[in-house]
Amino acid sequence: MQKRYRIKREKEFQEVFAAGHSKANRNFVVYQIKKPGQTHYRVGISVGKKVGHTAVCRNQIKRYIRQSLLELSDQLPGDVDFLVIARANAKNLDMKETKTNLIHVLKLSQLLLEAQAE
Repeated sequence: MQKRYRIKREKEFQEVFAAGHSKANRNFVVYQIKKPGQTHYRVGISVGKKVGHTAVCRNQIKRYIRQSLLELSDQLPGDVDFLVIARANAKNLDMKETKTNLIHVLKLSQLLLEAQAE
């Protein structure tokens, strides 16, 4: 995932938290905020120490999330910033389960433009 598709600054994270709407399932929470005029979506990923005690575990979860979003990128709207926050159960998921759970929570937040065929 290219850097222009990422939310990195604390101020931008806080803006999405404060003004955004959230939806969740057991493994992920998604906050979103509309950004009219923006040409592509931006995503922030947060995996706290409660999820995985080691950096290796947290980074693996982030890689799974990034790869899943990359595979779904053509179905995501361009005028939105959103955050994906992993919950404690996310450390038990493999790549396929991570993608399935992300699809579920993105559908709940109405971020997927078309249905994903599995």
